[in-house]
Amino acid sequence: MDPRVLDWAMHLNALAQNGLVFAANPYDVERYRAIQRIAHEMLAVAVNMTVEQVSALFRYEPGYVTPKIDVRGVVFRNDAMLFVRERADQNRWTLPGGWADVGDTPSQNVEREVFEESGYRTRAVKVLAIYDRRKHGHVPGPFHIYKIFFRCELLGGDATESTETSEVAFFRESEIPSDLSLGRVTPSQIARMFEHYRHPEWPTDFD
Repeated sequence: MDPRVLDWAMHLNALAQNGLVFAANPYDVERYRAIQRIAHEMLAVAVNMTVEQVSALFRYEPGYVTPKIDVRGVVFRNDAMLFVRERADQNRWTLPGGWADVGDTPSQNVEREVFEESGYRTRAVKVLAIYDRRKHGHVPGPFHIYKIFFRCELLGGDATESTETSEVAFFRESEIPSDLSLGRVTPSQIARMFEHYRHPEWPTDFD
């Protein structure tokens, strides 16, 4: 399928939902809801879900549509990078992280996620990259997501499994597992984070 279909569906859904936020005329409301139904049908085809599943996802996303924020912690120890196995994705490997929570700063979000998923205490010291998920080879998903990768300094703690993760380990660049959780992180992103590690003077990547 043409990858542009997913982009078109996301844009249509955002236009429809944003229109519903401001529409006062009942005829406009009806039209925006019709457009939203079409967008959900397109999204269902693009991400291999049912229309009902897609509609359920957006039922709890009221208000003006904006991209969601995903944070990832890039933690090194002796030239090896911290990874966790995600239970929700068939125990595939990824960098610790997740959705940013309301009420926390970006650095607080990533530090909390790293601790909850790995057992390690860290301090966020630099934003390495801000990526638009659509442009970096991830498996298709229904939401428009910005991914923020933070370099995090290791402070202490011990490898600890959690309700979300089944294993915690550090891998050198030559040891990166092949079974990555591609909805969360890609091989090219991992390689780029190692390059940032070797070149701490580099500026933040974006887009």
